[in-house]
Amino acid sequence: MNVLNIPVSPALLDAWRGWLAPARQPFYLTDAEARRLALPTLARASVTLNPEERDTFTLWNVAAGAERLAWLTPADVDALTPAARRELLRAQVRHGRGNVPLGARFADLRPGLPAGRFLWRREDLTGAVLARLISWEGRACRRQDVPNTVWDAAAHTLPAARTLAGTFPAGSAGNCFGTVMGAAGVPDAAHTWMQREPFEAFLRDRTVPGGQDGQPGTLLLWRSGNGLAQHAAVTLGGGWALHKPAQTWWTPRTVLSVPELKTATRTRGWRLERRTLT
Repeated sequence: MNVLNIPVSPALLDAWRGWLAPARQPFYLTDAEARRLALPTLARASVTLNPEERDTFTLWNVAAGAERLAWLTPADVDALTPAARRELLRAQVRHGRGNVPLGARFADLRPGLPAGRFLWRREDLTGAVLARLISWEGRACRRQDVPNTVWDAAAHTLPAARTLAGTFPAGSAGNCFGTVMGAAGVPDAAHTWMQREPFEAFLRDRTVPGGQDGQPGTLLLWRSGNGLAQHAAVTLGGGWALHKPAQTWWTPRTVLSVPELKTATRTRGWRLERRTLT
C-alpha cells in the first residue's frame, strides 16, 4: 500500500503497529495525580525510552512538572475505573504526551472506537487507519513528478538523492540534516540522527555560501535567531527539492516543489540561507 504516495511494506506497517500499540507504555503524571490514581510509578528521570518510544510518546513535549512515570499494559488500563481511565488519558494530553488519539477522527474506518481519547490496540491499526494517521499532518511526496532528466542532472552532486526520495525510515533514525548529507553521498548519514556539530562540519567542508533554487545541490538552511541550524533541505533542480520534515519515525524523506517546501517550513523567527554543494 501507499502512504503519502510512498510504498510501505507489510513489515514496516507491522512495525508501526508495534510502536503505536506496544505491550506496555509510559504514562506521565504529577505527584498529586499519581497519588490520586493510586498507580505505581517511577521517577521520570530514572527511565530511558528507546528512540521509537521517544518519538511515539513525544517525550520532548512532555511537561517538566509530570515527574512520575507509570508503565502500564492495556490490561492495567482496562482494570481502571472508567473515571480513572478518563483522568489518566486527559492527563497525558494535558502534559503533552503523544499517541492518545481521538476516536472520532477514525470512526468511519474503525466503527466502535470511543469518540473521545483512547489507546490504540493492534487490531484497530488497519492499513487504512495507519494511512490516515501517518498522513494526518504530512504532505504527499511528489517524487514521481520529477522528470528523469532532473534526476540524471542531480546524480553527480547528489548521488543518493533518488534512492532516498520517497522512503520512510526503518525506525527513529535519520533527520533533515542526515537526509541532506546522505543525499550528497555521506555514508550512513541518512540513517543517523545527525547532530548539529557534524552537520556544521559538513557545511564547512562541502559547501560554499549562496545558491540558486533552480539548480541541483543548493542547500536550503533555516536558522533561528541565535544562529542555530533548525532545518535543512536540498534542491534537485528543475524546481524540486528533497527534505525530511522531522526526525520522527513516521516522517518520510519527501520530494516537494521548492515553493511548497519553503511554505511548509516557514516558521516565525527562522531565516533562510542558501549554500551550494561543491
